[in-house]
Amino acid sequence: MAYTVLARKYRSQTFADVIGQEPIAQTLINAIKNDRVAHAYLFTGTRGVGKTTMARILAKALNCLAFDKPTPAPCCKCVSCVAVNAGEDIDVIEIDGATNNGVEQVRELRQNAIYRPARARFKIYIIDEVHMLSTGAFNALLKILEEPPSHVKFIFATTEPNKVIATIQSRCQIFDFRNIGPTLIAEQLKSVLKQEKIKYEEDLIMSLAKMANGSMRDGLSLLDRLLSTGIEPLSIKLLEEFLGQPNSEKLWKLIEKIAESDAAGTLAAIEDLISVGISEVQIADSLIDYMRDLMVVKSTGIKTELVVMTEQQRQRAGELAEKFDIAALVYNISTLEKLHWAIKNSDTSRALLEASLLRFALSEHFLNVDNLLSQIKSGSVSSVSSAAVKKKIPIPVNNPEADELLITNHQPPITNNASKIAVSGSINLQEIQSNWQNLLKEISKSLGPGTGGLLSSAAPSRFEEGVLTLEFGASSQMQKKMCESNGRAAQIQAFLSEQFSIPIGLKFEVAQEEQSPEVAPVDQSKGTSQRRNELMNDPAVKTVLLGLDATITNIEED
Repeated sequence: MAYTVLARKYRSQTFADVIGQEPIAQTLINAIKNDRVAHAYLFTGTRGVGKTTMARILAKALNCLAFDKPTPAPCCKCVSCVAVNAGEDIDVIEIDGATNNGVEQVRELRQNAIYRPARARFKIYIIDEVHMLSTGAFNALLKILEEPPSHVKFIFATTEPNKVIATIQSRCQIFDFRNIGPTLIAEQLKSVLKQEKIKYEEDLIMSLAKMANGSMRDGLSLLDRLLSTGIEPLSIKLLEEFLGQPNSEKLWKLIEKIAESDAAGTLAAIEDLISVGISEVQIADSLIDYMRDLMVVKSTGIKTELVVMTEQQRQRAGELAEKFDIAALVYNISTLEKLHWAIKNSDTSRALLEASLLRFALSEHFLNVDNLLSQIKSGSVSSVSSAAVKKKIPIPVNNPEADELLITNHQPPITNNASKIAVSGSINLQEIQSNWQNLLKEISKSLGPGTGGLLSSAAPSRFEEGVLTLEFGASSQMQKKMCESNGRAAQIQAFLSEQFSIPIGLKFEVAQEEQSPEVAPVDQSKGTSQRRNELMNDPAVKTVLLGLDATITNIEED
């Protein structure tokens, strides 16, 4: 006897057997009970979620010969039900829309539809992949769909409903079939293995359910491939050997090395995966899935139902999640998604993968702006290690074009050894203004480039009764506030007093913004200087600069 694949052998036979599409099944049951069955249905959804299966169940329910009228529970034993299951019923015609998509085929369908069914109540047309019909074929269907004979029912199935013309859709009752959750797929796989009397490992079922990607048929087909190996018990090792899937333990090890900032270990873990035939694209895709699980576990805890894992895997994920910041995981996932397409079209895919993963490893953890704000409020900003700050730290900013900033911490102690600016005996505003650029250089040396950078947005405007007024531009209000905070004003005042050998008072002001009659159009091709100014004025960037007494040394954009 010929072997029947699992996807056909364990196909749902009645509405009660349907898995993952219960709302649709219940709606059709109620329609049959209340004698409100429509003349045309359109079933939409991704592959393997039960569209054709549901169409056959509905056909059996309408034509079951064991009852004198349509029933929500077909017997599956009468001549009609058996013939529908085999796809051989003369009154239930299944048509492949991909190969029968011309006007002539639809005209033939219309001519045959006027004849009553041979033995059943209804003549039912099931057209799979209906979106493949030509525009002419769709138009040929319109008339019979609008005024069909009472004995004709149409059931259309498609994976691309957007390609079905609106005039067809408006004549159908539309049901959207959702993807089947991995938990339901895992339960069905266990049930099948139990009935087949096959031994298996729990980890394997979870991995297969995820690989099915919402399709029950795909899950059963993958299980069929493993059964064909003849190896028992079925283990997760078979996924690597026969299905070409990365070993989960090796992936966890790679993520662990990234979390530990172990560059050499990261490269070794990549080599360990590639050496067994796993492609760079597969590694990137798998890392996205695993890091998504870590992100969810980090956000909701290991008991969450948003991830499908065994208890052992949950414990492992919980331990690894503690080594990451949520912002870091979000950044890693988005970067890996971009990397997927770059690797696919690159001749140096391995180098790209290694460089990106090393970037994750050597960046340590993300410095999240929210965390920085809480540190500033609690006064614990100094606990941030300068070694970590000197690394490339991606930070979320309001401008989506900015990919990342290279932030460097500069906060040297104030010294009394700064070289003095040569000035005349009498200090006046002109003297200060003429030496202002030299003063900024000395301030940067003594107080740090961060302070010097902030003061570069100001200029001396008045010097009266020993008080120097520094005026900031209207767009530099944040720089003014930063100069007034964290004791920075006192440091600047002490420095200037030492430079001029007299007590100097300090006052900060913001210049009045001039009104211009016309606003010049924004140049889309912004120069480096303008781009730098925009980022300097971004609130998130200002927060980081303020909290770390840092300055921007480089800007990188994708």
